[in-house]
Amino acid sequence: MLPLRERFPAPAVMGVVNVTPDSFSDGGTFLDPAAAIAHGLKLAAEGADVLDVGGESTRPGSDPVPLEVELERVLPVIDGLARQTEVPISIDTVKAEVAEQAIRAGAALVNDVTALRHDPAMAEVVAAAGVPVCLMHMLGEPKTMQDAPQYDDVVAEVSAFLTERAAFARSSGIDPGQICVDPGIGFGKTIDHNLALLRHLDRIAAIGPPVLVGASRKSFLGVLTGQPLEGRDVATVAVNLAAVRRGAWMLRVHAVRPTRDALAVSAAIEAVA
Repeated sequence: MLPLRERFPAPAVMGVVNVTPDSFSDGGTFLDPAAAIAHGLKLAAEGADVLDVGGESTRPGSDPVPLEVELERVLPVIDGLARQTEVPISIDTVKAEVAEQAIRAGAALVNDVTALRHDPAMAEVVAAAGVPVCLMHMLGEPKTMQDAPQYDDVVAEVSAFLTERAAFARSSGIDPGQICVDPGIGFGKTIDHNLALLRHLDRIAAIGPPVLVGASRKSFLGVLTGQPLEGRDVATVAVNLAAVRRGAWMLRVHAVRPTRDALAVSAAIEAVA
């Protein structure tokens, strides 16, 4: 399999397909499998390089979802998408059993917000399947992660964490070229923490693996702009353009078309005549 940077040249775009009743942005909208599949196909048509399917919300304050419920949510969607599009599908889960069954159903990437810490079997599943994995930084767990998060140096601490997790993934037999990292914007961070990570994203990129940024529609953008969820796509585009300039490889977004348009214009401006 090609290394991630070659398979998905930067700046790549990951479209979000939430199959949940309670995700912070579009919870409940695509809980029906047919609706989720249609949404995923729409994102693919708009230019998504990857479709990230998740059946367990990780918004602040959310509770874990039973294994059987998560499987019931994601497997029909992954199967349906895999049959109707060639765009690779990512499974957004912390459970090894969900990842394993999702891969059998057609998923080609695992997005683990706990960076292989939640389920001891996850690294083995990823290594055995030979699929890429995204390792994200999160302080605590979704239920409590926004309860007064504190760091001495958020950029240094997140960088060290992701360095250690990437080393763990390699030691577990996962191909180094199939590992990417995510600083976890909004996952156990204040507004200042988020801004510091984005401002110094080049330091995260310097640790080696390609960097995925997922800032789409998050609450700190609402605080900065005063916009409700449905009005945060412009702010999301602004964050993503800044992230790309600082080394982001892939952008995880709810609205693919505005991101693709902005990246096309930016690329044209930066192109060497």
